[in-house]
Amino acid sequence: MERLLKKCRIRNQLVRECMAECLGVYTLILFGRGSVAQVTTAEDKKGQYLSINLGFALGVTFGMFVSRGVSGAHLNPAVSLSMCILGRHPWIKLPFYVFFQVLGAFMAAATVGLQYYDAIQMYSGGKLTVMGPTATANIFSTYPADYLSVWGGVVDQVIGTAALLLCVLALGDQRNGSFPDAFQPVMVGAVVLVIGVSMGSNCGYPLNPAGDFGPRLFTYIAGWGMEVFTAGRSWWWVPIVAPCIGALLGTLIYELMIEVHHPPTLTELQTCQEATEVKPELELERVEPE
Repeated sequence: MERLLKKCRIRNQLVRECMAECLGVYTLILFGRGSVAQVTTAEDKKGQYLSINLGFALGVTFGMFVSRGVSGAHLNPAVSLSMCILGRHPWIKLPFYVFFQVLGAFMAAATVGLQYYDAIQMYSGGKLTVMGPTATANIFSTYPADYLSVWGGVVDQVIGTAALLLCVLALGDQRNGSFPDAFQPVMVGAVVLVIGVSMGSNCGYPLNPAGDFGPRLFTYIAGWGMEVFTAGRSWWWVPIVAPCIGALLGTLIYELMIEVHHPPTLTELQTCQEATEVKPELELERVEPE
């Protein structure tokens, strides 16, 4: 077995990172959407709204543990975009990360659909509906509450994802506190939990374009039909666009209000001093030939 596994080893770093992102998102959506399926099909007899929040929070935690050592555990196109904006992730890798994040979410939704197939059929009476009292498409992706306008949904997701990125950047900022790296996935999961219990009633706090679009694509293919894209006043684009805007806003707020104001480190001071010493020498070399 060990010899066989060695033959399967992939040495290309980008491929390894993409596989890690795919599996990390798969883990996140498997537990998150699995908890929604259990609560929905059991009609709140085997869990309630808090169960869903815990499912997503722990899904994020274990998804990060799965992938963080290889890919950095972005698990979210909005996070990957923010890391690129900050210069902490190469732009050329962004489309690959996004594709495999969506793929992981799609595969997880397919797994949940297979696992809960009988329960979904029983709950819905054999009719796969998007809206209504026995709707089951909301097991896999988010839809707005009846009172929520499209603009209200955009605002909701911008605020929620901005809060997510602000907290994620704070947890990863070693100059803002010596928080142990091993506990970061647990705390990111706690951030998702608190967002769920405080901002989840409007539209189910998608926060993650891949985590919403991948499962939505699955429901379109699996029999729910085109309505998954037209329901809620064509809601489908909001969980894709608004989280990206919110992530950039949260990143900007943290950078401008916290990180940019950190005192320079010893390394930065030494680099600045070396640059200052080199500059007069260069100017002197220009003058000497004259």
